[in-house]
Amino acid sequence: MATEASGQGGQHAIGHEEYSLCSTLSEDELLQVAVEQSLADKTRGPAPEAVGVRLQPRTRSSEPPKSPPASSPMGLFQGVLQKYRSSKNSHLAPVDPVLRAIKEGDTEALSAMLKEGKNLSEPNKDGWLPLHEAAYYGQLGCLQTLQRAYPASLDQRTLQEETALYLATCRGHLDCLVSLLQAGAEPDIANKARETPLYKACEFRNVEAVRLLVQYHADTNHRCNRGWTALHESVSRNDLEAMDILVAGGAKVEAKNAYGITPLFVAAQSGQLEALRFLAKQGADINTQASDSASALYEACKNEHEEVVEFLLAQGADANRANKDGLLPLHVASKRGNCRIVQTLLPVTSRTRVRRSGISPLHLAAERNHDAVLEALLGARFDVNAPLAPERARLYEDRRSSALFFAVANSNARAAELLLRAGARPDGDVISPLLVALRHGRPRLVRLLLRHGADLDARVASHPTAFPAAIMVAMRCLSLLKFLLDLGCDAEPCFRCRYGPGAHPPPRAGRFDDAPPDGKAPGAVQFCEILSAPELSRGAGPIIAVLLDYVGNVQLCSRLKEHIGSFEDWAVIKEKAEPPRPLAHLCRLRVRKAVGKSRIELLDSLPLPGRLLRYLKYESTQ
Repeated sequence: MATEASGQGGQHAIGHEEYSLCSTLSEDELLQVAVEQSLADKTRGPAPEAVGVRLQPRTRSSEPPKSPPASSPMGLFQGVLQKYRSSKNSHLAPVDPVLRAIKEGDTEALSAMLKEGKNLSEPNKDGWLPLHEAAYYGQLGCLQTLQRAYPASLDQRTLQEETALYLATCRGHLDCLVSLLQAGAEPDIANKARETPLYKACEFRNVEAVRLLVQYHADTNHRCNRGWTALHESVSRNDLEAMDILVAGGAKVEAKNAYGITPLFVAAQSGQLEALRFLAKQGADINTQASDSASALYEACKNEHEEVVEFLLAQGADANRANKDGLLPLHVASKRGNCRIVQTLLPVTSRTRVRRSGISPLHLAAERNHDAVLEALLGARFDVNAPLAPERARLYEDRRSSALFFAVANSNARAAELLLRAGARPDGDVISPLLVALRHGRPRLVRLLLRHGADLDARVASHPTAFPAAIMVAMRCLSLLKFLLDLGCDAEPCFRCRYGPGAHPPPRAGRFDDAPPDGKAPGAVQFCEILSAPELSRGAGPIIAVLLDYVGNVQLCSRLKEHIGSFEDWAVIKEKAEPPRPLAHLCRLRVRKAVGKSRIELLDSLPLPGRLLRYLKYESTQ
């Protein structure tokens, strides 16, 4: 603008004077000056440059429209606004004068534009009309001006399929909402997500908007793209007043969304107790189930809504309706660890249905370390040895079956003790829980399992070995191996090799705990074969040395001798294995065998000298 003025001599001074004047005026005063100047210019006749001027449609593009000549009425109008922007908002992008007028509710400016012939029914790049802007900003005067000027655009949509009525509802402008409805706006036009004004009114908890839209016959059962109705939405927000209006307006209490979920299911799922009471009074089905067969009670238990659970049961909800996975409300309550809900469900849950599910609540409580729930279930006399159904056990690589296995796998000594005291069998799984406790390095659990009858010398049927499987698990840690042998584990089978002094076949490829690829039953693996594995062979000597302390006169097979002979420092181990063994050592073995593994921890109670007791317990070598 300054560039143009500098090329026109005297006009530059006039422009500067106008700029100084404008900088002291308010926006309303500026618009008034522009209108008055425009009318004055009309009485003098249009300037030559103004002839044939076309009004530019409103745009939000990054490139501003070309301004008409400053001598034309419209040019003066735009010039005043440009000067105002230059003086007040030079740091901002150019503001559309139409949008500016609407934001500030300047009905006079908007009327002036219409009188000048400006087309205010052209959408911008987002499909928005000035009518949409007026509804969005809640400018009732501007909205009514545009309604009268362009009545056909009342229900025109943006590119997101949003009408002026939709925008006014979302923004909570009730006066605009009333004006649009009175003018005949269609209340059921949805946006791209198929959400209607009524749905949005419920979402924003605008009860007055809900009431108005229902009065104007909005569809109370319209579904959005998720299948939710306005009633679903109001229930999720516990909006009782809106719910009452919707039901009175014909909303169906049994309407289901895309997943078969009814409003009552939503209330139970989200813990909206008051909404739940309202729907129950309206006759909604207490036992409603979603597409996956989960009941409202199941969802309430899953989300730990205690009061909702109590209300549903009081209304006759069935606690024995399983979901598609066969799980009952008691299962999910045990999994969540909510003892209060578990106690509430225990009297109304069928034990037969629990057994039919193939999984006990004890399994789920033990898996999630919910000891209080576990204790409550045991107090209710649930079968402590109930196994997982085969199809459920197959979901675990270790083929676990008992609740005890879950507790031991979590290293939960408290839970394991509760189960063992209640009568849990310590060897009821394919893999003994004792082996799991050893693998995790939990001596307390090992002792606990042994006290309740676990077999220290047990083998694994699916991966048989010629020696106790516990030794195979403990070999990687010498202190753990010694702890195991101190408890009475039998080490002699480690030296009973079927190949003896003869030649041994080459070591097996792969891991010894892998099943044979041909699917045949695997043969028992020898101790020397396990020791030949690369990760163990470097420490073979110390392992053999520890084992020799717990056996009498034995013969080493050729493979074990080969291992011992691989290092000069291990020559003493070979000498240790040569018979005869010391008499004191053989007597120690005899006494320990007479005591028995089940009583080995009671050696301290024997009436023997302390030095002898220490020797028997391997606390002294003399």
